[in-house]
Amino acid sequence: MENNKQIGYIGTYTKSESEGIYAFSLNTETGKITDIKLAAKLDNPTYLAISSDNQFLYSVIKEGETGGVASFKVLDNKLEIINKQVTEGAPPCHVSLDLKTSNIFSANYHKGTVESFLIDDKDGSILPVSSVIKLQNQGGDTFPHTHYAAPTPDEKYIIAVDLGIDQIIIYDLNEGVLKEKNSLSVKPGSGPRHLVFHPNGKYVYVMTEFSSEAIAFTYEPDTASLTHLQTISTIPEDFRENNQGSAIHISSDGRYVYAGNRGHNSIAVFSIMQESGKLKFIEHTSTEGNWPRDFALDPTEKFVVASNQNSNNLVLFSRDQMTGKLTLLQSDISVPEPVCVKFLKTN
Repeated sequence: MENNKQIGYIGTYTKSESEGIYAFSLNTETGKITDIKLAAKLDNPTYLAISSDNQFLYSVIKEGETGGVASFKVLDNKLEIINKQVTEGAPPCHVSLDLKTSNIFSANYHKGTVESFLIDDKDGSILPVSSVIKLQNQGGDTFPHTHYAAPTPDEKYIIAVDLGIDQIIIYDLNEGVLKEKNSLSVKPGSGPRHLVFHPNGKYVYVMTEFSSEAIAFTYEPDTASLTHLQTISTIPEDFRENNQGSAIHISSDGRYVYAGNRGHNSIAVFSIMQESGKLKFIEHTSTEGNWPRDFALDPTEKFVVASNQNSNNLVLFSRDQMTGKLTLLQSDISVPEPVCVKFLKTN
């Protein structure tokens, strides 16, 4: 890979024009995204995860009346299918990997499940599901809708968030098998959707879908417990239209948190107060489109790419690493139904 060229992949819905996973190039010298092309043809590969050695890409997959996860070999910006594991019913909405690419984890919004799969260490293929956790209805109309599951930084546990039952759940992982370790309820109706750990492993930031808030917690790895620190809105106080929180990401220096707003169509920028872990609002940046489902910092962290699902466009921003602020570079990057963006890692 050229030093000034970053390769990224886009997960999409395939409800209208999209055909699957798309690849693109980001030139960090010119500040432009180019070379958008279909990398793999499949239905609804909405979320992606890339192995730490860039050899494999894992995706959500829908196949007829079944859904699950698929593995691909990364070959010169193209993707070659290795295998898939699917079961009856709706596909998951999120996938993640551990650092050694020995396990893949999925969260299923429609089924309210967290699933784990072992990965063959020789060819990257996904083995049959090793663990399925079905989250429980909390009574009344509060049905589970799990939206995220991923390893904690020390990889001792898997942490999941469920926006239907307003819970964060932490699981032990033993040879691919999940077992609940701890759980925490958040404000009813807030809808926790995604989360991100601070690089120091001491803080966790959760994005809520329905209340449009970022919730900060302290994290205690010895007991796998969370303690509430702060709740802060991601939208302006006077914004009265529909908004649904989407993704949340953090800079690798642990100084800035970014939160996506669908409806307000913005990315909220926060600085992190290092002595407390609390967030301080800096600004809102328009995503120049409709319904920013996700966004990603590129490997240099000098750029941010946002994906506007309903206006079919990617948006490229430059990122000031000192202030955390975003500046628009490109907004007319046409991609059908984009959901998430993932970059190949660089050395």
